Amino acid sequence: MQASIPCSSHSYGVVKFRLQSQHINLVPTITSFKHESTLTRTKSTSKLPLRCNLQQPSLLNLYRSKSPRICGSNVGPLPCGISSNGLGANEGRSLREWVELVGEFLSMAFPLWVTIGCILGLLKPNCFNWVTPKLSVVGLTIVMLGMGMTLTLDDLRGALAMPKEVLSGFVLQYSVMPLSGFLVSKILNLPSHYAAGLILVGCCPGGTASNIVTYLARGNVALSVIMTAASTLSAVIMTPFLTAKLAGKYVAVDAAGLLISTLQVVLFPVLAGAFLNQYFQSLVKFVSPMMPPLAVATVAILCGNAIAQSSSAILMSGGQVILASSLLHASGFFFGYILARMLGLDLSSSRTISIEVGMQNSVLGLVLATKHFGDPLTTVPCAVSSVCHSIFGSILAGIWRRSVPPEMKN
Repeated sequence: MQASIPCSSHSYGVVKFRLQSQHINLVPTITSFKHESTLTRTKSTSKLPLRCNLQQPSLLNLYRSKSPRICGSNVGPLPCGISSNGLGANEGRSLREWVELVGEFLSMAFPLWVTIGCILGLLKPNCFNWVTPKLSVVGLTIVMLGMGMTLTLDDLRGALAMPKEVLSGFVLQYSVMPLSGFLVSKILNLPSHYAAGLILVGCCPGGTASNIVTYLARGNVALSVIMTAASTLSAVIMTPFLTAKLAGKYVAVDAAGLLISTLQVVLFPVLAGAFLNQYFQSLVKFVSPMMPPLAVATVAILCGNAIAQSSSAILMSGGQVILASSLLHASGFFFGYILARMLGLDLSSSRTISIEVGMQNSVLGLVLATKHFGDPLTTVPCAVSSVCHSIFGSILAGIWRRSVPPEMKN
């Protein structure tokens, strides 16, 4: 988007830009004799266009800089330059920019890749024979490491700045979804292996894809990032505890084993990524463009592998699992929003909590189910869940994106 403002040789002007609702609206305001962003006086009487490279913040930058600062009101100066030939200063794209563009495209199409992976697993299960349990753990570890690279000390400060929203989101995250998983299993009378897998998904923390969906839905991105980090770190205790309490009647749950595995594949990688981001920023800046597509590919492969392990059984009773997973996530999105509004939270924060509650880290459920539940059918709800919450979240983001919350119009 470009702005052209005539500039004569005898006048000064000021152009102010304002960020609203997480996309850029150009609001030109001409004010005389201000020094905030003064156009250069020209000696010719010709009109020269002022060209500003204004773009909506890229999703990759969101992934790479997930800090409450991105939703702050202090916006740095926009790069502007005056050109008489009508060409911008930076017309070409560097190799890094192309990598970022491809990564952003892959991230946007996240539900599509996961769906393709699941269809391949169902129809061509041999395609995933190379995926071993050890590789699954390595893949999830890499995803969690990438998430950790997005965290900074500012995230902790941001949590202190909005304690009501963070606490409300945390309570809803670990109450609505676990209870929904348990009740849906009871209502549909699911077999024990499917019930245990569904409850395990409900007890998992929020997924990293929720941050992108929140961004698209005009939610509070800073709150989304903080909630994801808080639920992920606390999953070390909450996921094993809640799974043992709610799924213990269906299958034997090794709470201690779940605790150790969650430490290995969640807490340690996230802390390692945060450490790298704090002290080795040049390294993080170098690898960050590759993390979103790597995370998407990992999720698609792990979900496809989970489907492939039980493809024949899914073809026989897959409709029941799809219905159960759909009800689980629909409950999370609906009650997350309604209860957040009942707690007095604003529209933007309520959207965020709805998305955070409704979208789970299904890949964590896959890995934990593979390692600790003997029946491979336990992993099926986790794989189906990943597809369901991605599609539901994308649809919801498309609906909410059409309206701007009142608090974002100020």
